Amino acid sequence: MANTLQPGKLPPELLRELLALSPGMPEEIRLGPAIGEDACAIDVPEGTLVAAADPITLTGSDVGAHAVVINANDVAVMGVRPRWFLAVVLLPIGTTESDVRAQFASIRSALEDLGATLVGGHTEVTFAVTQPIIIGQMMGFSPEHRILRTGGASPGQVIAQAAPAPIEAAAVLASVSDPRLAAIDPDTFAAARAAVTKPGISVVDAALLAADVGATALHDPTEGGLSAGLYELANASGVRIQLDEQSVLWFEPGRAVCRALGADPWGALASGALLASLPADRAREAAERFEDRGIPLRAIGRAVSGSGVVQSDGSPLPTFARDEIARVLGEAAPTTADLSSE
Repeated sequence: MANTLQPGKLPPELLRELLALSPGMPEEIRLGPAIGEDACAIDVPEGTLVAAADPITLTGSDVGAHAVVINANDVAVMGVRPRWFLAVVLLPIGTTESDVRAQFASIRSALEDLGATLVGGHTEVTFAVTQPIIIGQMMGFSPEHRILRTGGASPGQVIAQAAPAPIEAAAVLASVSDPRLAAIDPDTFAAARAAVTKPGISVVDAALLAADVGATALHDPTEGGLSAGLYELANASGVRIQLDEQSVLWFEPGRAVCRALGADPWGALASGALLASLPADRAREAAERFEDRGIPLRAIGRAVSGSGVVQSDGSPLPTFARDEIARVLGEAAPTTADLSSE
């Protein structure tokens, strides 16, 4: 009997099986599909083209901006500035012209903030969807053929976190109609509701700065939260991460709404945070450069020989079968955020 899949990412074991069936990559493919990697990299004579694609299923007019930011993050964590964006926009029956104008205004605004450009795509009103879906693709270019990857951490390096988590989860859970949220301090709740824009879920500036200060690996934790992001970094790099969980940067409004609704913040949507591996002798300089830019950066662990992610007491960091937001909201809950970003 076939196993029914849960909402969210495919199980790593299944995805690993599917990717193993792919034929060998042509020689120009610098980085192809791999678990934990955020984008692909293709060498051309003038440099390296970096490309990433993600579907976004937010409701409301901000789905366009969300599509831009999430895809831009995946390019930026390769150490490359996002430049060109394509969007496949699928709209449900009943969509109005003003709805479409709002979506494209959202896309344009987000692209202007990044200095990127809409270069193509497809738009369609279809019976196949019941709410807007935007499948974005962002591309960037490295003329020096220099890229970073999730699998670039080495034993002895510092594992750092830039910006707190869970930011995206805070906004998603704060939008839910649930009487348990009434117990949260009003200012804290307001901060959670506004989290997608303040502090925001873009890691582009942080990722490019990390690349500039000598990061050897970058990763954008999304679905599955910081836990999934740390395990993906460790697995892709072939290292064990010894975690100092007391040093983790938490977005307290996010923890508050998670606590109220019974979600574990370790496994909740973490867009907005960035994981980086840094040579030990560059960590202090990196922290100073980040501080100068007003971006929090903190060492939260160290890469050593081995595999997995362990806490300070030696126990494995808990893993989650699916994102905590998907678990708490359930399949019947309104879809208010992309639960398959990566």
